[in-house]
Amino acid sequence: MAKLFTLAEISEHNTNKDCWLLIHGKVYDVTKFLEDHPGGDEVLVNATGKDATDDFEDVAHSATAKAMLEEFYVGDINSSTIPTKNQYTPPKLANNNQNKTSEFIIKILQFLVPLIILGVALGIRVYTKSSA
Repeated sequence: MAKLFTLAEISEHNTNKDCWLLIHGKVYDVTKFLEDHPGGDEVLVNATGKDATDDFEDVAHSATAKAMLEEFYVGDINSSTIPTKNQYTPPKLANNNQNKTSEFIIKILQFLVPLIILGVALGIRVYTKSSA
């Protein structure tokens, strides 16, 4: 039977002299592999103290790399020690039709700005003709 570890226990192994990772609910002591890791030891040490599954999968490791994990396997995680992920819920805002208000203002400006420009241009033309 596999040994069960808590997340707190796994988190204690977080240096380049003692490095454990949690990947897919399994605990791996990768200390001996740190020097051979193609991405460097810092990448692995930075993945300690949390569920590193996403970090591991994001790199798209080869089947060979995934098979290598088995030689570093030391046990499983006690899943009750992993904090649950909270889904983000945005705050509810008052519905004051800001989108419709801004659309209305834009339409007014699209109408008024050309009229103002035309009026200024005509005013300058009339002023220059009357002063000549």
